[in-house]
Amino acid sequence: MLDHVGYPVSDFAKAKAFYEKALLPLGITVQEEVTKAMTGKDEHVDFGHGGFPYFWIGTGKPAIGGTHIAFRAKSRALVDEFHRAALAAGGQDNGATGLRPHYHENYYGAFVLDPDGNNIEAVCHTPV
Repeated sequence: MLDHVGYPVSDFAKAKAFYEKALLPLGITVQEEVTKAMTGKDEHVDFGHGGFPYFWIGTGKPAIGGTHIAFRAKSRALVDEFHRAALAAGGQDNGATGLRPHYHENYYGAFVLDPDGNNIEAVCHTPV
């Protein structure tokens, strides 16, 4: 089981603003911010809920080829909200909301590319 995941972004302020808006429908918000003054090297922001950060972005050199990360949504409606919010925040559509029965019969997801081209997904595994 994963505890957290993180990766560097090319424009920290732009990526932070994107994720704050895109993840809000899923109840995922900023839990902690770490500055260069605190680390002596870089800065990052940690997203999650309930005081538990599990998704981090930070300064540094982004990986070439992008990353894929999927956030679990409690309902299909929240997947739809995530997709709308991510597009409104400047994301690029990479797969509209809908069923993906090739994964399993109740796999309902949506995909958006973030400002660095990372494939960000919201997915719901429950029927309706």
